[in-house]
Amino acid sequence: MTKPVTPDVTMRRTVAILAVALILFQATQTMSIATTPLAAHAMLGVDKTFATLPIFLTNLGLMTVTLPASLLMGRVGRRVGFSLGAGFGILGGLTSFFGIWQQSFVLLCLGAFLQGGSGAFAWHYRFAAADAATAPFRAKALSLVMAGGVAAGFIGPQVAKWAVDLLDPVLFAGVYVMLGLFAFGMLLLMQLIDIPHVQTADGGRGGRPMSEIARQPAFMTAVLSSMFGFASMTLVMSATPLSMKACGFAFGDSATVIQWHVVAMFLPSFFTGHLINRFGILPIIATGSLLEIGCALVNFAGIDFGNFVLANMLVGLGWNFCYLGGSTLVTTTYRVEERAKVQGIHDFCVYTTTATAAALSGTLQAQAGWTQVNLAVLPMQAVVLLAVAWLALKRR
Repeated sequence: MTKPVTPDVTMRRTVAILAVALILFQATQTMSIATTPLAAHAMLGVDKTFATLPIFLTNLGLMTVTLPASLLMGRVGRRVGFSLGAGFGILGGLTSFFGIWQQSFVLLCLGAFLQGGSGAFAWHYRFAAADAATAPFRAKALSLVMAGGVAAGFIGPQVAKWAVDLLDPVLFAGVYVMLGLFAFGMLLLMQLIDIPHVQTADGGRGGRPMSEIARQPAFMTAVLSSMFGFASMTLVMSATPLSMKACGFAFGDSATVIQWHVVAMFLPSFFTGHLINRFGILPIIATGSLLEIGCALVNFAGIDFGNFVLANMLVGLGWNFCYLGGSTLVTTTYRVEERAKVQGIHDFCVYTTTATAAALSGTLQAQAGWTQVNLAVLPMQAVVLLAVAWLALKRR
């Protein structure tokens, strides 16, 4: 007699599938981060100010698509939405490939924007895990899905190193072929997920007005933590390959730094949920903020390979605490019928700030230098620490 599948087994299976899908998504992200600024740098003339423009456009794609993506999934469900997002990823990889092949900066930028559109769906994997989980397992489910990024931290840069000369003499083209293949893998996995679909007649606009939800101190703190935790990380990470190139390091060196950066971003996810349950969300967010400040201090101290590695690991770890802390905190601020719009607004705020940081990163690096890039981290993290202190006082 066949043993029936219990809801708990289904929940854990769904979380595992989402974790594998995130591995593939984050691998595409790390391939792009390690490759795209350098590919753009090689295409541009004497003025390299716009070398991080494709990274900005990736974040712009995230920003512009994330709210429509959330509301769409409120109507049609996670499987359809995530499949559409994977389709964006496939198209983005192909477009960037043709951009490299034709030496077209415009096509490279368009491909980057499409990759951002894919990410607008894929970053909802964490919320999908929370939706599928029971309340006691919610923080751990969210963290475990994000933990899939650890494998991506090794896979993405290694694939980029292997594929960079794959279609020699067209440097970097092979990386974007692999990016499209990984996105196709995401598409296949999305056909296996089983998440209850809570559909509302108004496409996710039910419940309380957004203005009322946004006035909650917990919502404001969650958004500020996720926004500035992500923006600080993006600012430093986007400029790192360019700064290392200016210091004489090779592509393999900067890919290795990005590799350890991504590992530090996601490795803590194995225990971040446990730490949140043990110590509370606010101490974890505050710790993340202090770690991102530590990144800036290490970068101020020198430009050796060790400085780049340590600083990028610190900002990755700080991102994990700030972003997962903020994402977990925001799940406490809405009702079931409100989740599509609240999750969408949260991510829209995050990616708007992140897109701005990506745009400023190349300009700051080209016009002002590495020190100014890192100085910009400090005021953002000061805001996060003040928000945490304010919410802690409110709760008392």
